[in-house]
Amino acid sequence: MTLLDGIDGPRDLDALNPRQLEELAREIRRFLVAEVSRTGGHLGPNLGVVELSIAMHRVFHSPQDAIVFDTGHQSYVHKLLTGRRDFSTLRQKGGLAGYPQRAESEHDIVESSHASSSLSWADGISRAFTMTGQDDRTVVAVVGDGALTGGMTWEALNNISDDNTRRLVLIVNDNGRSYAPTIGGMARFLNDVRVRKTYQSLHRSSEQVFSRFGPPGRAIYRGVRGGAHGFLSRFTNNEALYSNLDIKYLGPVDGHDLQALEEVLQHARDYGGPVIVHAITEKGRGYEPARRDVADQFHAVGKIDPETGEPLDAGTGPSWTDVFGDSLVRLAGSNERLVGITAAMLRPTGLHRMAERFPARVFDVGIAEQHAVTSAAGLAFGGLHPVVALYATFVNRAFDQVLMDVALHGAGVTFVLDRAGVTGPDGPSHHGVWDLALLQAVPGIRIAAPRDGTRLTEELGEAVAVDDAPTVLRFPKGDVGEDIPALERLHDGVDVLARSDRRDVLIVGVGPFARLALDVAALLEAHGIGATVVDPRWVIPVPASVVELAAGHRLVITLEDGIRVGGIGTRVRQDLRAAGIDTAVDELGLPDRFLAHASRGEILEDVGLTAKSIARGVVSQVLGTRIPVARPLDGEATGHDDLLADADRARSSDDDSR
Repeated sequence: MTLLDGIDGPRDLDALNPRQLEELAREIRRFLVAEVSRTGGHLGPNLGVVELSIAMHRVFHSPQDAIVFDTGHQSYVHKLLTGRRDFSTLRQKGGLAGYPQRAESEHDIVESSHASSSLSWADGISRAFTMTGQDDRTVVAVVGDGALTGGMTWEALNNISDDNTRRLVLIVNDNGRSYAPTIGGMARFLNDVRVRKTYQSLHRSSEQVFSRFGPPGRAIYRGVRGGAHGFLSRFTNNEALYSNLDIKYLGPVDGHDLQALEEVLQHARDYGGPVIVHAITEKGRGYEPARRDVADQFHAVGKIDPETGEPLDAGTGPSWTDVFGDSLVRLAGSNERLVGITAAMLRPTGLHRMAERFPARVFDVGIAEQHAVTSAAGLAFGGLHPVVALYATFVNRAFDQVLMDVALHGAGVTFVLDRAGVTGPDGPSHHGVWDLALLQAVPGIRIAAPRDGTRLTEELGEAVAVDDAPTVLRFPKGDVGEDIPALERLHDGVDVLARSDRRDVLIVGVGPFARLALDVAALLEAHGIGATVVDPRWVIPVPASVVELAAGHRLVITLEDGIRVGGIGTRVRQDLRAAGIDTAVDELGLPDRFLAHASRGEILEDVGLTAKSIARGVVSQVLGTRIPVARPLDGEATGHDDLLADADRARSSDDDSR
């Protein structure tokens, strides 16, 4: 039995001596490598916070003391220490979430995985504790140095300093990285603290002096180190940054020294006011493959070989991100006005390829999406064409800037939204399902959704040619797959992908859902229902030819990888009504609820976005509108013969309910 097997809750840590705690840290790292290599997940960040998590749970008493993680991807150790040792289904349907989740444990508080919000949460919780007489409860926020590049953290610090009587501990987990090395002036400041020769030399020399006296000397060294940090801070000027905010600063402290961490956290707990504890940690600590990964130190991995770190589930072809990155480099080579901007996601969005080729034309602004967008408006005013590359879920954070700074000013800015639609195992706040509904409300905006790699390249070229309005290009996570050829391209750029002699149903497939639309059409054709399938390519504004085609069909089905409330289908319906066309429209997309973590396929099946489920619904509607349906001859629709029977049963059930 291992020490970890005996940890069912944080208080089980109290009985362990220093030697056992060190062994527990080693066990946890071995556990993380073994388990995360089987499922995929955030490995590097969690390897870096093992000692910090142990010390935090020994000093503070969760859930009496509220612990808040910024983004939460570094909460795996916290989960282990709070009794959740079954990692066999990590990030899988019905299994352990990759982020804190209230339904899992009373120890989890903040589920959102968007960065830079933890200090605001901590500010609000601590105010509530004070106002409701819960003065014995401490609030602890764990925030990475990368999150300090986000303006929201400084808004929170400004307000936290307004009241210095609250029990509030802010732990800065400083590993010099977010997804990749943290950038900007704040990053340079913190890096200076980490590597300043004066601090390093004093730290090493003092340790060497005390160590000469054996165990008693080392004990004295540990005891005075907290005071030494106060002295050494005079050489780093780090304390000045926070003292001006009237917040006590403790550190820097070695984030892998359990005893030092406990001592400094105890001081912070007992201080009686807001305290910042600056802990310096190493991302990927204890796992050599992660330490060798210069790009992101195994920030997030798929299934890997635990011995070598080599991926076991690498894609079979180029990803959407790869195609975008290569296409942008080609465009930038012939258009010197193109510049790239991202928010701490240079490599995940593929923008690193342009940065390698044209380093002076790519800007990583840190975790600061709002700044990125408004800065892009300024770049456009100055005569450039910015391409802002973000995950789709993160453009939500900069909606006001897209609306007021870009669109209102007619700025030619192209937004490239990676991971659009259902992303799978990362859970509710990482699904990129809101962008279509949000952004189509922006006046003058033009939104493209490529169905394959060739269309991505085409539409990116078309997007960056627009200089008087914002343009958007969105695509999903994963491999791009094979191209889907068109039968015909209409006058306004709409691609016809399938056509039938019978004009019963018009299926509008948005982006990669064009493939799903073709599968639905094949099922309908097998049952004598004629379907036309189109890919609008540019979905907003709705192309005129889509409206024209709808007028000649009896039913329109729209398929989109976004929430259906206020989505593309809604816009198609509105445009049909404006044109005086009364063709029925069925908008199919994702429900307006938060979607749990699971594979993309599992989620789409759960919400009914599969070819068979959609075709069954269409057949039911066709019966309801009395469109003649020809049942195929025996054997002609092998595997699909149950569609009409299912539709008949569903319709009969509806009639009975009336």
